[in-house]
Amino acid sequence: MSGRVRKRRALLGSCLAALVAGAVTPSASYAAEQVNLPPAVQDLQTEFKDCASGDEPMYVGSPPVLQARPTDPVEDDRIGYPEQLTAEFEVWWSDPDGTEERRSWTTSPFPVGLVHRTTVPSDVPSDTVISWHVRANDGVAYSPWSSEAPGAACRFVHDGESPAAPVVSSPEYPADTWWAGGVGVYGSFTMDSPSADVVEYRYTFLGGPSGTVRPAETGGPATVRYVPLSRGPKTLSVHAVDRAGRVSMRTDYTFHPNAASAPVSRWKLDDAAGSATAAAEAGEAARAGRGVTFGGPAPSGTPLTSTAAFDGSRHAFLTTGGPAVDSGRTFAVGAWVRPARDDRSMTVLSQDTTSGPAYALGLEVPQETAAAWSFTLGDAKVTGGAPEAGEWAYLLGLYDTETGYAQLFVNGHEVGTKVETAPVRADGAFQIGRILGPHGYRHRWHGDIGDVRAYDRLVVPSEVTELARRTPRLLGHWSFSTADDGTTPENAGGAPLRLAPGASIYRMPEFCIPDVDPDCTTWPRDPLVGEGHLELDGESGHAALDMPVVDTGDSFTLGVVARIEQDDATRPMTVLSQAGEHTDAFKLRYDPALYAWQLIMPERDEAGAPETVVSQLTMPDGGSGHGTRLAIVYDDATDTVTLYADGYTEADATAQLRNGWTGAGPLQVGRARTADGWGEHLKGQVDELQAYAGALTDDDVLGLGHETDPCLC
Repeated sequence: MSGRVRKRRALLGSCLAALVAGAVTPSASYAAEQVNLPPAVQDLQTEFKDCASGDEPMYVGSPPVLQARPTDPVEDDRIGYPEQLTAEFEVWWSDPDGTEERRSWTTSPFPVGLVHRTTVPSDVPSDTVISWHVRANDGVAYSPWSSEAPGAACRFVHDGESPAAPVVSSPEYPADTWWAGGVGVYGSFTMDSPSADVVEYRYTFLGGPSGTVRPAETGGPATVRYVPLSRGPKTLSVHAVDRAGRVSMRTDYTFHPNAASAPVSRWKLDDAAGSATAAAEAGEAARAGRGVTFGGPAPSGTPLTSTAAFDGSRHAFLTTGGPAVDSGRTFAVGAWVRPARDDRSMTVLSQDTTSGPAYALGLEVPQETAAAWSFTLGDAKVTGGAPEAGEWAYLLGLYDTETGYAQLFVNGHEVGTKVETAPVRADGAFQIGRILGPHGYRHRWHGDIGDVRAYDRLVVPSEVTELARRTPRLLGHWSFSTADDGTTPENAGGAPLRLAPGASIYRMPEFCIPDVDPDCTTWPRDPLVGEGHLELDGESGHAALDMPVVDTGDSFTLGVVARIEQDDATRPMTVLSQAGEHTDAFKLRYDPALYAWQLIMPERDEAGAPETVVSQLTMPDGGSGHGTRLAIVYDDATDTVTLYADGYTEADATAQLRNGWTGAGPLQVGRARTADGWGEHLKGQVDELQAYAGALTDDDVLGLGHETDPCLC
């Protein structure tokens, strides 16, 4: 006897008992009137996706999991008994000879609302359309089959074979050719599989981008674009994926991009004084106006030997007879520049067309905003950076037709927000130092320009960095290993440091053993680095140059090893400072109250000017063991100053520093200016003082504090 029949008989017995007692309750009367309603099914899925019931079946890579959620009408739930429902699944298909095959099975009973899952039998054939439906049973009645109107049968195809491995080809980078294409040159890579059911290709350029691409038609080819960022072997790995999700074997396509091509136009602008033209290393020579003077200064740390000076007059220009580069395609233009002023808009270079400039690179001073560098392409403009009169900068404007974006780089760093725009093809003369306006040329350059380049390809990030690179120059290295007549020499014979009373050179002593050697009372202490270091008494001891060692108005790096005597660390003590006329341009000190190394810089060169802690690194011991390798790096290109300790820095130790002033006084080791004169004398040891013109990189900073100088290659 079924559970439902037993339930109905129990209800009937209850009603008769109530009648005999003469008291039939309303709820019992309502229950007696209930009839069983059939269940239903919903939420049908094939392999955890909504089932396909249209003309196109779902493709699966293995016999799939089928699932449905049996439900029962709310009225049945009022009876008060927990429902147990089963689900009957049925699949059917036609054999090649047209014979229909069916398989059906029923799941175990579960409470109402739970999902019933089952796996299709393994003998279901591959590459055949399989239909399925399901119905629920509550022990009394069946629901309709899910395929009955308005429903429809779900359909799938079990694809038991993976697609064939794809074939890859590239016209720009053929696999059987060494050194094809080049760095910064886009290439097309086409993926195609012999299998007719491929719907996707998954690709990875080793060490580069990865992604998926779908063919326009199932089984067809698909193409991606890729630009090599370096020379040497590259590998593209591809898998084909069919509509069942089966993945092919991997295809590896190896190709060999060539080195980056040279600029299509280049003017170094290092011509002899008095020249009437600027010679071209590539492209055509440029005619010079009377306002251009050759033989000007070059940015330090670059291969340039001289530049051209433009006086800002209507005669300050260089021009060619035709375009420098095809600006209707991917291109880049760049130059070293030093503006003589930053209070008006000026043009570094531009390209004429019959309707105005195609593009321009320059300095812009909008109304009510600060000056900025700019790259203009058609009606679009990117601005950013902070030009400063008398300061060198490397500018590069780039347009990529693949992405549609124009970008601006200043000193190797992207500035501003890239803008999407259309290319503008050039057909007129190329201009250096001016731009074509509605009524003639305007925005003439006043200042220096050097090494103007134009590329007909993408300039990749490593090139952008290298073009703007200014190799730091060693100004001095003092190892504090010897002393002579009150001075300690610079390692390469440069200016020595003068030693004041209270400052001495400590040399590595002869080895001795206390209690064995009567002349040896304590174990000897090794110097910080090498054979000696500078010992300072904390009262008057210091060392100084007779001149400034670095130009604090330009990029510089200072490195030093210092050790604080912790027993006497009760006040701030300065390791390095460089004087201005009234105060210090900077001082590097240890503050024991904060357990921190600090870089202090006043706001201006005035007595009593407020001092600011621009960088700080917490180190509780102050280098009391083997000392701390400290470094200050000021990068004028990015207007940042960074403090390092033992090669380490952090975000709080880097600060923006605009409009710094130049400290023209001598470098001091072990003291700084205070309101009462010289003070903050260091009690401790100092070693391996190194000074550079230019900003060292993070990797190069690791090489400071040793007896040898880092290789700045």
